[in-house]
This record gives sequence, C-alpha cells and structure tokens, in this order.
Amino acid sequence: MPSDARSCLTIVLAAGEGTRMRSSRPKALHEIAGRSMLAHVLTAVREAGAGDVAVVVGPGRDDVAAEAMKAAPEASVFVQSERRGTAHAVVAASDAIARGYDAILVTYADIPLLRGSTLAAMREGLAQGAGLVALGFAPADRTGYGRLIECYGRLIAIREDKDATGEEKTARLCNAGPIAFGGAEALSMLEAVKPHNVQSEYYLTDLVEIADVRGLVACPLEADEAEVMGVNDRVQLAAAEATMQTRLRRRAMIEGATLVAPETVFLSWDAKIGRDVLIEPHVVIGPRVVIEDGAVIHSFSHLEGARIAGGAEIGPFARLRPGADIAEKAKIGNFVEVKKASIEAGAKVNHLSYIGDARVGANANIGAGAITCNYDGLGKYKTDIGAGAFIGSNSALVAPVRIGAGAYVGSGSVITKDVEADALAVARGRQETRAGWAKAFRSRHRKG
Repeated sequence: MPSDARSCLTIVLAAGEGTRMRSSRPKALHEIAGRSMLAHVLTAVREAGAGDVAVVVGPGRDDVAAEAMKAAPEASVFVQSERRGTAHAVVAASDAIARGYDAILVTYADIPLLRGSTLAAMREGLAQGAGLVALGFAPADRTGYGRLIECYGRLIAIREDKDATGEEKTARLCNAGPIAFGGAEALSMLEAVKPHNVQSEYYLTDLVEIADVRGLVACPLEADEAEVMGVNDRVQLAAAEATMQTRLRRRAMIEGATLVAPETVFLSWDAKIGRDVLIEPHVVIGPRVVIEDGAVIHSFSHLEGARIAGGAEIGPFARLRPGADIAEKAKIGNFVEVKKASIEAGAKVNHLSYIGDARVGANANIGAGAITCNYDGLGKYKTDIGAGAFIGSNSALVAPVRIGAGAYVGSGSVITKDVEADALAVARGRQETRAGWAKAFRSRHRKG
C-alpha cells in the first residue's frame, strides 16, 4: 500500500525550554526567517501529507500550544508533565496513538530545516515493509552524536556517543532524531522502553533495539547534514537562519528575480517575489511583502507588510511599513517612509518624506521633506492627496485633510484645511527683508 494511502500520526516534540538559548522564550518559538521554528516544522509536516498531527508541549506552555494551533489548527496538543526523555514525551500523546494508525512519525520542533519530502520518504520506508525508519546524516565531525549501528544492512541500535564502543564510533551515520515506526505495535514498543541510563530517562532511540528483538526490520534513511541541523543555542540559531536564507534566495532567483548580491539580501519566509524583479544589495524584506513582476528595490531598503506593483521603484534607503501599497510605476526614493498608505500609479515621493495613513493620487508629486501629520497623540487621521497634485518641499499636511486633484501646495506650508482641486495653497509667514540689519546687529554685538 503506498504511503499516502496509509493513515499516519505525526508527533512533534516541542516541550524543550531551551536553557542554552539563555532566553525566557521557549526554544520552539525562536524564529528563523520571521517564523517560529515550530511553525516551520509544522509546515514541513503538512507538505509531507503526514496525516493527523499531535504537538507535545511542556507544562504551562500555553504560548507554545497557541503557536501550534496557529500554524496547524487541526493539531491536537498534549502536555508532557515531567521531562523524562524523548520516549516519555511521545507517550504523552498516547491517547492520539491509541486511535489506531498505520504509521507513527516523530519529529522535533528544534529541527526547523527538515523538508517535507524527507518526512514523506520516512513514511514511504514503512510502506515498503520496514518496521522502523530512523533518520541519519553523515557529518564531517561525528563527535557527540549518537551513532546508527548497522549489521548486514539492518539497523540494530542507536548508540549515544558516550556509550559507544571504539568500533561503534566508526559508524558513518549519526542520529538526526526523527523516527517513524508502525502504528500497530507503537504503544507496546513504547511501553518496552526502560530508563536504563545514568539520567534515568526514556530514550526514543531504544525503539531500534526493541524493533530488532521483535524481528522487525529497522532501516536508516540518510538526510543532508544542513537539513537536520538541530538548534540548541543562539549560535546554532544563526547558522540555521543562514541556511534558510540561502534557500529563500535561491528560490527567488530560480523563479525569475535578480539578486545582485544575494548574500546581502534577507528574506522573510513568506516573501512573494515576481519575475524580472531587481533587488540591489543590502535589502531586508520582512513578513507579508509582495513584489510584483518588474519592480526594482534599490539598496539599503527595508520592507514589511507592503505590496509593490510592477514597474515601481523603491529606494535606496526607503522604508515601507505595513499597509504600504505602491502602484505601477510609482517611485519611493531615498529616506522616505510609507506606512498604511496607497501610492497610486506614477506618483513620486522621492526625498526625505513621511507618508502615513494616506492616499497619494496617480502622478502626484511629493516634494522633499514633505510629511503627513497623521497622529495627534491619541488617534490616527487620513490625508487624501488627489491625482496630479503637487506638494511643495518641506510642507506639513495636518490630517484629516484633503488636497484636491491638480492642486498645488507652496513649499514650507502647514496645511490644516482642505484644498480644492487646481487651487494653490500657501500657509506660511510673509517674508520680510530688512536691509543692513545683519551688519548693524554684528556691530552692536562687538561694541557690547
């Protein structure tokens, strides 16, 4: 029977506190590419089509449970009341196991780079007759890793590094952690795990020897070392981030975007980047960003929660905050910040401006240093700038205010009232020039 026709329960172990993180936040909630490690793992589980999902959390960890439900609303959450090892954590989900499944797949919230295709391959190994499949990898340095011990092509044990003999330490494959086994014997196999170790913990890896004793065929499945990278501290978190960024950059380029210096561009996991997009060096693309075909993102720009339409140009040194909607052929220039505002087709905001809670109409021009004053300390208010309007440099538009289509606002104005279409508004003190005043002032100052 093919694996996708067999029922499966995937158990994600997320009870670790991550003390080596030196953090008040549980390990599973630390982020990579703008998304928690737990959410990355649950996404891979979904991609694998790995059936029902159970997430095991630690006591009092409502935050981890909430993140699990956000990423996989169909999941069931179980609590490991005591931390007595990985097998003990799996037993916490025994009510789910008891429902009856063809396969049980166990993985970990701190292995965030694991691909759905690898989890699917583990299930396929069971479908082809294995009683157990353990995921392994071949690191350059095997120090500290448990070894996958094979005999005549069968996996017979997983031995911790400190417990392995000299010969066992020569084993090529090390233990990656994820393991799959048949559902029919799952509970009885878990019951057979005993805490025969210094820590008095129940190790999930003991299932391999239990399977061998019962005459079940256990097989290793090899994965790439980077894919099964575990994250236990901030150094490993940074390494995982680097690997994820390499994946995201590669995906963007394969799908048709040009990244001039890929290693300097940082992408959120959900970035949507179209064809013929040009991204210059040193750009940060945060969560919920959509960049449509043919847009250009110049250097040192930071984008978050924004949509950039085709033909638009952003930056350099631009900041787009959530709700920024930049239409076709619009331009957002250097040191411009846009928040919760639509910049319509062909409009230009080229220099040193802040546009917040606003609409800038098609082909309007916002002069250097012009800003919308959208906040009075209590509430936010909207500025509406009509098509073809011209806002002079260093103007302040005090919301709520409306500038009509084709209107002009004189440079240096503070606009507090609506301006009708095609009108000129000037709101500044009249210039007064006093000939010789400066010379006389300096003279008086020297005499004093």
